[in-house]
Amino acid sequence: MQTTTSIIKSSSLHFREGSSDKVYHSSIEAHGDGFTVNFAYGRRGNTLATGTKTTAPVTLEQAQAIHKKLVASKLAKGYQLNESCAVPGASYQQTGNEGCDSGIRCQLLNAVDESELSRLLGDKQHCLQEKHDGRRLLVRKQGEEITGINRRGLVVTLPGPIRHAVEELPVDVLIDGEAVGDTLHVFDLLEVKGNDMRQRGYLYRYAGLLMLIDPKHSALRPVSTVVEPADKLAMFQTFRQLGCEGVVFKHIDAPFSPGRPNSGGPQLKFKFIESASFVVTGRNAKATSRLKPTTPRSC
Repeated sequence: MQTTTSIIKSSSLHFREGSSDKVYHSSIEAHGDGFTVNFAYGRRGNTLATGTKTTAPVTLEQAQAIHKKLVASKLAKGYQLNESCAVPGASYQQTGNEGCDSGIRCQLLNAVDESELSRLLGDKQHCLQEKHDGRRLLVRKQGEEITGINRRGLVVTLPGPIRHAVEELPVDVLIDGEAVGDTLHVFDLLEVKGNDMRQRGYLYRYAGLLMLIDPKHSALRPVSTVVEPADKLAMFQTFRQLGCEGVVFKHIDAPFSPGRPNSGGPQLKFKFIESASFVVTGRNAKATSRLKPTTPRSC
């Protein structure tokens, strides 16, 4: 069962420098006869990673000292306090199971080559959706228990608005989507009313999703989906012009298959702009001056 805690004190901090835009929340929470110091951190707008500074409840005096030291360490690193946040800890909630294996696995997509776009845009066997630039997040509702699950299958905390929106759903569900800030862009329905939907065709699962979720909801939003070639081409061009991350093609009759195929597969992604991560091991001023900006990948 989900456990609830009472927040005694909380602090919210932020750090902005160059392309870095991070937030850090720390809170003292009542836990049984004692108190714990918990934290959440990450890039602004993304689902936050969480943890605790107290492996077991401590006294209030000890918790206050730990909290004060934690905030001071962040201020020393350049973070600034958000004075206007009265109870920032209320924006995320812990269940006590964070980091545990949920047993749930995502369906992961392979990238499609540009030469395949004409076929995928022109057929009626694949629908098209926007690829949101967020964090993969599944949410399961079982009675009063709401569980967030990341792409690795581990239990994670949920932003308050997403949790509350799932609580309002009239039935038990397991939904799959991409979290961007406090909004979950939902694209799949894996379980409903205790029934496993994974072997149903994708379009059938998506139709069930639309019956459950109001498309105007601010925290749960079904992704826009089109099947007709003319509609797919128009949406593809619109997303590219708007500078979106990319698109996803899904075979409308394919069941849900956890994991990633060795190649191809019923669900494919195409990014308008490729990205990569690098580790800087040294700096050469002359070499740096010769670097040229990269150009977006052509569609």
